[in-house]
Amino acid sequence: MGSKPADAAGSQQQQGDESSMADLYSSHELTPLQKHAAFFDRNKDGIIYPSETYQGLRAIGCGVVLSAAGTVFINGFLAPKTVPANVKPPAFKFPIYVKTIQQGKHGSDTDVYDTQGRFVPEKFEEIFKKHAHTRPDALTDKELGEMLKANRDPKDFAGRVGAFVEWRLLYALCKDKEGFLHKETVKAVYDGSVFEKLEREKKEAKEFAKKK
Repeated sequence: MGSKPADAAGSQQQQGDESSMADLYSSHELTPLQKHAAFFDRNKDGIIYPSETYQGLRAIGCGVVLSAAGTVFINGFLAPKTVPANVKPPAFKFPIYVKTIQQGKHGSDTDVYDTQGRFVPEKFEEIFKKHAHTRPDALTDKELGEMLKANRDPKDFAGRVGAFVEWRLLYALCKDKEGFLHKETVKAVYDGSVFEKLEREKKEAKEFAKKK
């Protein structure tokens, strides 16, 4: 019997890899970090391509330029780190794998996620104990900057940039009218539920505008 062409075999292997990635959502409970990332997996196949990252950023209220820049940074930074063992990612597509997203955990962060992507309550509470000086349940712009500075690893430039971008984006999208980033909002970031809330609010705002 003749062997299958290499490109056909490669295509079947890629389809098999993608199918196994999608099984993540039905096979077991996701970690908080996986839930956080899963918002951007718009078709729920277990893989986040740049187009999905862009769609997710637009869905939560980021502008076109910020979404495009964020997509380049996020997929460019995370894609190489999250490739599972024995999986060959498609060339030049920069896929982020939700199943192994914990491999993309960067330095200079709060350590609220452990190395397995699980939520660490003590580390979360530590953010506000150390840096929430004005109110015990919220951070100001200045206090957020203090936290970022305290977590910096001088030898980890990529981690520092990642932490800065993530937190500044969160602050810009979620601060209240008085400039406070609330504790409950920050907690909702860690399982991705804040993204769903932002997307829902944006859709409701559009529907309201249409009715005017």
